[in-house]
Amino acid sequence: MTDQSPVEETFISHLIELRNRLVKATIGILLVCAGLLAWPGPSRIYDIIAMPMLAALPAGSKMIATGVISPFLVPMKVTLVIAFVLALPWVLYQLWAFIAPGLYAHEKRLIAPLVISSSALFMSGVAFCYFFVFGRVFKFIGEFAPSSIAVTPDIENYLDFVMSMCLAFGATFEVPVVVVILVRMGVVSVEKLKEVRPYAIVGAFVIAAVVTPPDIVSQLALAVPMCLLFELGLLVAPVFVRVTQAPEEPT
Repeated sequence: MTDQSPVEETFISHLIELRNRLVKATIGILLVCAGLLAWPGPSRIYDIIAMPMLAALPAGSKMIATGVISPFLVPMKVTLVIAFVLALPWVLYQLWAFIAPGLYAHEKRLIAPLVISSSALFMSGVAFCYFFVFGRVFKFIGEFAPSSIAVTPDIENYLDFVMSMCLAFGATFEVPVVVVILVRMGVVSVEKLKEVRPYAIVGAFVIAAVVTPPDIVSQLALAVPMCLLFELGLLVAPVFVRVTQAPEEPT
């Protein structure tokens, strides 16, 4: 058997390192999930997730479960999702640790703040959706429903709706990070982004109209933060470019 070439050895070592980082990220998620299973528990977690919907329903109303094992699977599913969100900084750190050896010193100064800010912005988007948007959306739906209809949401459909909305808000809150990365990579300049600002605003309202329910409150609740976060990205991007600039690069 022939010896492996240096290129093959390097490739294999990268695969082993990637596997190790994935294992560590998975272990972190499982540890957080185990903690959530112990306290407060899947049932209590789902009750917390359901609070905005129950608050909009008539007093004493409850959700329904149409599946035989849905009362067990749905709370477990939401517990695992929340565990992933809470472990997101650890997961992003493992990603950073995997790519860091291939980066220059000035590039490493960019990655760490991006990991922290990405995690904070995503969680802020989820929290904004839960505490501010859901109450208004469910109240609108409850007031719009005819009196002849008994609103009794299915727990699985409700969870799918909540997860899609939280994912949409969490992702859109990453706008400043996207702006910083595009500017730092030289894909587009800050001046060009300022020129296309009107199109970005229109795009924000289009995205909000697509991913949110058809009411003006939830659409504004997504579009306005997107516009503000876009402006934040324009302010922060030049700072990141200056801080992470290589010594030989022109200022």
